Amino acid sequence: MKQLKLGLPKGSLEKATIELFEKAGWLIKPKSRNYFPEIDDPELACSICRPQEMSRYVESGMLDAGITGKDWTLENGSDAVFVSELVYSKVSRKPTRWIIAVKGDSDITCIEDLQGKKISTELVNVSKRFFAERNIDVEIEFSWGATEAKVVSGLVDAIVEVTETESTIRAHGLRIIHELMESNTQFIANKDAWDDPWKREKIKNIALMLQGSLNAERIVGLKMNVPENKLNDIMELLPSLNAPTVATLYNTDWFSVETVVATDVVRDLIPALTNGGAEGIIEYHLSKVI
Repeated sequence: MKQLKLGLPKGSLEKATIELFEKAGWLIKPKSRNYFPEIDDPELACSICRPQEMSRYVESGMLDAGITGKDWTLENGSDAVFVSELVYSKVSRKPTRWIIAVKGDSDITCIEDLQGKKISTELVNVSKRFFAERNIDVEIEFSWGATEAKVVSGLVDAIVEVTETESTIRAHGLRIIHELMESNTQFIANKDAWDDPWKREKIKNIALMLQGSLNAERIVGLKMNVPENKLNDIMELLPSLNAPTVATLYNTDWFSVETVVATDVVRDLIPALTNGGAEGIIEYHLSKVI
């Protein structure tokens, strides 16, 4: 039987990734001190590795496909096939940002002021390219972690660091002077695997189901009964992916109306629908939207 070798990210995204796969239909069971979790699909063999290394393993063929960050595919100069973007951060559901930051009381106010300065970062290659393209001569050193502390203690003049909410940056009293790039989680594939019809189909199906589960997290279904004389007014209130579904109720002058809406509008929409004459309003969660 054919198998697809799938890489899952270790670290901050590991739990969220496993939960996403479960919503999409795959049950993954991690094993203690083991990098090869069980999955309830005989066509998949899973490995867990650091996102920083994922694109290398995918590009080399050790993995057929994997989930990592756009930042690390750029850092490694990977030519793996981009399959899909997956935004599922537990914190903000927005792209992460790589920023350049200095001490709050530093006299450095722009990237040009970094000429001849020392910078610490995990994203060494991307940072070097960034400054080289702007003809700014800087010394860039690799950081093994605790990057913010290095600029606070004066070991370096600035850092290139990733952030979602800027809370850690602010907690260290740092000041952002430039945004280097945005990064999202990506599903990537090995070129040879992508050229294999069976593997490509499997990869595309996984991407479809993962994206469908993500889409469903941001919207809910609404169903309601509406009298005929209020139908047009209610329809004007309803957003929808396409158009609301409307069906007549048996032997009455009422209609059943069903639609999907963003979760952040429901709190205002349901009172408006009630005031507009809708009754029996039901809100329900969706598993997937494709």
